[in-house]
Amino acid sequence: MQQPTPIDEPVKMDKYKYIMSRTDIKGNIEFGNDYFFEISGYAPNELIGRSHNLIRHPDMPKVIFKLMWERLKQGKNIFAVVKNLSKDGRYYWVTTKFEIKKDSLDSSIKSYMAYRQAAKPQAISAISKLYNELLDIEKSGGVEASEKYLSGYLDSKRQTYDEFIDDIIGNRGAFKVFFATMAKMFGGK
Repeated sequence: MQQPTPIDEPVKMDKYKYIMSRTDIKGNIEFGNDYFFEISGYAPNELIGRSHNLIRHPDMPKVIFKLMWERLKQGKNIFAVVKNLSKDGRYYWVTTKFEIKKDSLDSSIKSYMAYRQAAKPQAISAISKLYNELLDIEKSGGVEASEKYLSGYLDSKRQTYDEFIDDIIGNRGAFKVFFATMAKMFGGK
């Protein structure tokens, strides 16, 4: 299945609903809740077994996914603000918590869960400029140059990636409780 051509029109999301999906360790979709399929525009049989990259919007810097995969493979969870691509070419911004799922017998990583909510406008505004800069750098200097820029950007703010994301998404109060509740309900940490 080929990725659709992006159009500059957002998918309307309900700020009270959440999206969930689970992938295997290679990033192939194993599960998605009904809202995931509704927002993405795909039927379950079009996504189950396929790479999660199918919904990756080309406006997303590759370095963000590099960072995400590095963290997950180290057994660490991570938050990110992600712009996804729906089947009809529209986009949707989500705040996502990616979590590892381990085998109960040998503690090996067996899958990854993603819990998502519609990203807040202030988070989109804060991250869009950075993502545009990272994309421009990736076009001319590749992911390595983009990663170096991101590291310098965070150093200039005197923040880690996690602190920066926590600040822009407002990871406190009810927001933090939401993601903790999702993880608890569905067997995460």
